[in-house]
Amino acid sequence: MAEMKQAFVTGFPIKHSRSPLIHNYWLQRYGLSGSYKAIENSPENFPNFIQTLAEQGLRGGNVTIPHKEAAFALCEKRDAAAEAIGAVNTLWIDAENHLNGGNTDAYGFAANLDAQLPDWDAGAKIALVLGAGGASRAVLYALLNRGFEKIIVVNRTVERAQALAAHFGSKVEAAGWDEAQGFVSSADLIVNTTSLGMSGHGEAQEFPLHLAQAKPTAIATDIVYIPLETPFLRQARQAGLRCVDGLGMLLHQAVPGFEHWFGVCPEVTDELRQIILDDVLKS
Repeated sequence: MAEMKQAFVTGFPIKHSRSPLIHNYWLQRYGLSGSYKAIENSPENFPNFIQTLAEQGLRGGNVTIPHKEAAFALCEKRDAAAEAIGAVNTLWIDAENHLNGGNTDAYGFAANLDAQLPDWDAGAKIALVLGAGGASRAVLYALLNRGFEKIIVVNRTVERAQALAAHFGSKVEAAGWDEAQGFVSSADLIVNTTSLGMSGHGEAQEFPLHLAQAKPTAIATDIVYIPLETPFLRQARQAGLRCVDGLGMLLHQAVPGFEHWFGVCPEVTDELRQIILDDVLKS
């Protein structure tokens, strides 16, 4: 009998993760013998957990907060996205028994836009990225790969935005929130990577930019998906901009890992999106 393939998601805490819902949906849909479960690991336990994956019968898994940088350091091999972003969210053991690390957040960000607005990067030159945290690194990597010529990163602490600009090169510029409004009218794409408007982070407040000044062809996207329509996206919709919510990024970033562990490239379906949406709404 074939060995059952097992994968996981780990973080601290981890009970909030929707990754088991996503991967177990795909296992069932494709009739595969396998398992995917959430395993909580404290920062102290994490290195030993990762170094004993094979002994535990685990082929790999997903890594979330606060372990992404530690996972990066523990990997024997890393993909180009992980190297550029400086964090690993997907692990797999290859045929030579090496621990590989990848970062699928940039893939998930771009694939979500590809699915919702297939022409999103056609002729787009300038992007305005709000926030300079870990997620914005993945967004910058994705946008540079898609040919954006100028990306302005806005952050409350300008030094963090400047560090990203230094890391990613001359096409990336840093700015503070006091300057952000001045870039709205020239942006082809506006991306919110901040927690502003996320559930528990002032979701009832107005977003502190006036998106009515954006060009009518501009696209707005948020990486937050709780709530599905953030104050940022609500204002963008009211301004007539094309909008893409953040739920698809969560779904699409899961695709490469599933293929590594279970050997099938899964499809992000409307049914899966609805399953996750229903779970979000009841929580």
